[in-house]
Amino acid sequence: MGRSARSWDESDVRVRPNRRGSRPRTKDRPKHEDAIVGRVTAVDRGRWTTLVPAGEGLPERVVIAMRARELGRSPVVVGDRVAMVGDTSGVPDALARIVRIEERATVLRRTADDTDPVERVIVANADQLVVVAALADPEPRPRLIDRCLVAAYDAGMDPLLVLTKSDLASAEDFLAQYAPLDVPHVVTSVLTEGSEGLAELRRRLAGRVSVLVGHSGVGKSTLVNALCPDADRATGHVNDVTGRGRHTSTSALGLRLPPLPPSHDREDVRAQEAEPVDPDAAGWIIDTPGIRSFGLAHVEPDRIIGHFPELAEGADEGCPRGCTHDEPDCALDAWVAAGHAGPGGEQRLDSLRRLLRARSGESDER
Repeated sequence: MGRSARSWDESDVRVRPNRRGSRPRTKDRPKHEDAIVGRVTAVDRGRWTTLVPAGEGLPERVVIAMRARELGRSPVVVGDRVAMVGDTSGVPDALARIVRIEERATVLRRTADDTDPVERVIVANADQLVVVAALADPEPRPRLIDRCLVAAYDAGMDPLLVLTKSDLASAEDFLAQYAPLDVPHVVTSVLTEGSEGLAELRRRLAGRVSVLVGHSGVGKSTLVNALCPDADRATGHVNDVTGRGRHTSTSALGLRLPPLPPSHDREDVRAQEAEPVDPDAAGWIIDTPGIRSFGLAHVEPDRIIGHFPELAEGADEGCPRGCTHDEPDCALDAWVAAGHAGPGGEQRLDSLRRLLRARSGESDER
């Protein structure tokens, strides 16, 4: 006699096991060989703005993308070259997926302070760090500039010091303390077309990817607007009581510089007409929010001395392992006194020790 349907329950269900066993989850990920590569120019609330160059019959276009789950927690920052799949047409409301971060040439990092072990990637693939400081209103902060120089050397980037507001104070005395470091510099005043230093700055930025850093109120956003009139970066003012500026840039932004003015030399003109126009010839700048500190917990002191080759040789020959190079019995003093570091060796050693103190946090930032 058959059983009624109401008398059946889950214990009566027989599950036949698969003779081949359950199929394990694969660890192989798609290679995305057809992915399109673009440059990240902005990050905003889980959306990455990228610029994709012309190719495959499509013009240069802006593509908005989101992160793919397979990226995990890898940070995607401005300057990154990323591979994208999905809708990369760039039409309104289109959304692509970032599936891979291409190999980075350089990475600019910072920590919250000198005791914080967590590194934060600020910008990728920049080859020049432009440290912007005002000569007055607010007063320059040499210790913060020193820290930025340390970060540039650690990241393998060329530093460039840009001093603004030279109409309010002279730059001569301030630049004297950086002369032993051989840091290139540009001095600017009122930032109008044809003003002092602006043309020279454009020449130094041409063909490079430069990241601008500086504390609030130094005129960084004004500088960006002068270099890229279409940027329309918000500008602020300096507080008369605290002497500090207000944060106007809230996130990093990559901007392509407009083409350089055409040359009037006949040979240069013929060469420009013969060669195809490179849209990146004028260079890129990456504007970053104003900073009030620059943690260097991630920087190893040995990487700093490597940028002083005439002193690094002496350290390798005479300094014991673990030497801080800022001790009374450091062998570098004798190395410099013997003339092995050249006529400017003493000033260079002082500059090295100043950067090492900035790295260790012994010098108070002004």
